[in-house]
Amino acid sequence: MYKSVDPKVNFPKMEEEVLRFWEERRIFEQSVSQRDKNPEFVFYDGPPFATGLPHFGHFVPGTIKDMVPRYKTMRGYKVERRFGWDCHGLPVENLIEKKLGLNSKTDIEKFGIAEFNEACRDSVLRYVKEWRQIVTRLGRWVDFDHDYKTMDPDYMETIWWIMKTLWDKGLIYEGHYILPYCPRCSTVLSSHELSLGGYKDVHDPAITIRF
Repeated sequence: MYKSVDPKVNFPKMEEEVLRFWEERRIFEQSVSQRDKNPEFVFYDGPPFATGLPHFGHFVPGTIKDMVPRYKTMRGYKVERRFGWDCHGLPVENLIEKKLGLNSKTDIEKFGIAEFNEACRDSVLRYVKEWRQIVTRLGRWVDFDHDYKTMDPDYMETIWWIMKTLWDKGLIYEGHYILPYCPRCSTVLSSHELSLGGYKDVHDPAITIRF
């Protein structure tokens, strides 16, 4: 016999009950620990910035990123899912520049590069609490307690080790690649960073001498 179903389901309340069940019984943690002796499946997830709140552009990819580890877990693999934070790049620097009233690379150098970096480090994890709350409510299984940060020395040392390994194998070469450039920041821009500020006409005075 089937159990009767309430035709007026309160879906938000149902979600909260499921999340509470997962948390109280540590369902996610058990799904990992019960497979300690099983083969590992490593899932690499590009980390977001914690300088802003998550939005729709994070929800959809985050749901897909949750599906793959769950599938591999059901196939018997041990899948650790450590959440990560991207702590480098222009979004962090632009945030601190506005806060400190700096308008150029020259201003940063006058302020002090070490002092500027420290200010960035202090603010880079501004919305971690909100991220954890929203991603958990989304139903995604991920480990926030053992997260990693790209500004951690061991993480950066690993990147340098990878570069050294690629260099030793002759897989790194010098070439030319055309990229958008920010005259204010004196640095190249990604397509996403370019879309934030758009294009701007600037005057670049030069002297041409004919011999």
